[in-house]
Amino acid sequence: MKPCLVVMAAGIGSRYGGLKQMDPVGPCGEWIIEYSIYDAIQAGFEKVIFIISQSIEDDFKDIVGRKLKGKIDIEYVVQALDDVPVDIPEGRVKPWGTAHAIYAARNLIKGPFAVINADDFYGRDAYVKVFNHLSDHDNFSLIGYELKNTLTENGSVARGVCQVEKGKLMTIVERTRIEKASKGTVYVEENVTYDIDDSSIVSMNLWGFTERLLDEINLGLKDFLVKNMSMNPLKCEYFLPYVVDAMIKENKIQVDVIKTDEKWFGVTYAADKPFVQGSIESLVEKGVYPRNLWEG
Repeated sequence: MKPCLVVMAAGIGSRYGGLKQMDPVGPCGEWIIEYSIYDAIQAGFEKVIFIISQSIEDDFKDIVGRKLKGKIDIEYVVQALDDVPVDIPEGRVKPWGTAHAIYAARNLIKGPFAVINADDFYGRDAYVKVFNHLSDHDNFSLIGYELKNTLTENGSVARGVCQVEKGKLMTIVERTRIEKASKGTVYVEENVTYDIDDSSIVSMNLWGFTERLLDEINLGLKDFLVKNMSMNPLKCEYFLPYVVDAMIKENKIQVDVIKTDEKWFGVTYAADKPFVQGSIESLVEKGVYPRNLWEG
């Protein structure tokens, strides 16, 4: 089966205060997610599964779905708080994390699939590479970015820093506060600052998976939640890197790290928006995208 694209979009509403408040970054008001789907289509993807929250379901289908109608096959699934094999703790409102998002789509995913965040710009090369790998390999894959290509001038970022050996992913360590400094790039942990090589390979959550991931999530979700809810019932989350890292350590899978020289960008901070708009405009001027994305 041809690979499909899975887009994790359930968090959009909480970040933007509703779908209609999303930041337009293209010349004709396009959102980052539209450029992602455009790039995916160019790379060969013919189907997309959007994982959304119930609070944005109607707006998402009306706004995004309407623009994409006839351009790619679309399916939707709601990441529901009660779709877990345990009792929900009283007061829990936070979603269960990125691995649970994939769990929510378990009945729609058939065959190999790529996963992206809805509000990250990854670049055309990333989609071409993950699609080609999914079409020809059984290993998982991770599109790796150089850290320097994923930073913002306007504050700190969280990145999964990868240990790679002979093209294979060994481990991912989440660094939640990486930022530019006067003499290079640093990360901060427990109020201690450490240097970090800005050519380090990092994950931006663009993965290529087979259905083996679904089996692993099905096996591990309940145990993870039972263990972690006892310690952090309102905020614990089941993340994709956690699942992949466990599979690597148990020799269940190999993950091919495929490097891209694309520059990631996103509106992490309000001050990022002019840079993102300028970057899109530059790509339009170079002919990478039409000025009106869907009418070009």
